[in-house]
Amino acid sequence: MKKEITYREAVRMGIDTAMEKDKRVFLAGEDVGKYGGTYAVSMGLLEKYGPERIVDTPLSESGFTGMGIGAAMNGMRPIVEIMTVNFSLLALDQIMNNAAHLLHMSGGQFNVPLVIRMATGAGKQLAAQHSHSLEGWYAHIPGIKVLTPATVQDAFDMIHLALADPDPVLVFENALLYNTKGELDTSAEPMAIGKAKVMREGKDLTVFAYGINLLKALDAANALEKEGIDAEVVDLRSLRPLDDETIMASVAKTHRVLTVDEGWRSGSISAEIMARINEQAFFELDAPMRRVCSEEVPIPYPRHLEEAAIPSVEKVAAAARALMEDA
Repeated sequence: MKKEITYREAVRMGIDTAMEKDKRVFLAGEDVGKYGGTYAVSMGLLEKYGPERIVDTPLSESGFTGMGIGAAMNGMRPIVEIMTVNFSLLALDQIMNNAAHLLHMSGGQFNVPLVIRMATGAGKQLAAQHSHSLEGWYAHIPGIKVLTPATVQDAFDMIHLALADPDPVLVFENALLYNTKGELDTSAEPMAIGKAKVMREGKDLTVFAYGINLLKALDAANALEKEGIDAEVVDLRSLRPLDDETIMASVAKTHRVLTVDEGWRSGSISAEIMARINEQAFFELDAPMRRVCSEEVPIPYPRHLEEAAIPSVEKVAAAARALMEDA
């Protein structure tokens, strides 16, 4: 069945249908119950499932993430919600040293089927404590998967894909996406973890993006089309694992590459993508690769400075034009 809903509703439906199907699934995090979630994702779920399955936790990211790890190791299917990616650093020891490493450290004896969801990204004037994009950091860690749903369909599907995985999965939901709308087909076969998707075919250059920047890249591509530049836009969808096959196929088709990433430029996921292209498809390139990243500053609070610090449609379009002029 197809219907148009918001990204927020798609995430909620994903959690709701998963909880209906499997009594082992529960949601835990700060304000997920009575308040309905910081971004209203879990609104109404407490009334439906009760406090044993919609668990309001203390303000202790390390504590409730550790609880989720323990529950996962004992047969449950926890979804842990961390309010914002900046706060996930308080649980980094649990995520990396425990969740990501336990399968290896136990010699393959203990899987940790834990799902951790968190809001990421800037654009809502929430200042530096709540606005960064650190998913590229987590994509550095072996033992976990990192998903970045940009569409309503993926927002729904990736909840189920993550819960079905035997290992820890982190799902990064850009805060600006919650109010966006799109079509959801609940009967569609979910696209697998680790597969990128060509969202717009083109022949002149490829723009690789994820999350909210996918929408910015598509808008930029539409503007560039009026100037005679035909941009292909690829939704990465997953940052760990990256889909090298789809990435290299698009490079071989367009021969010019632009990456868009709200993380900082130094050590970014864009840098990783560019390095892989350099290793695997260097002779396909007709010009040096370019990237649009956030400025290397803490995300500012004032709106005009925040907008200046992060990727925009205009920045993407300008970088694409410059790329087309490169020899």
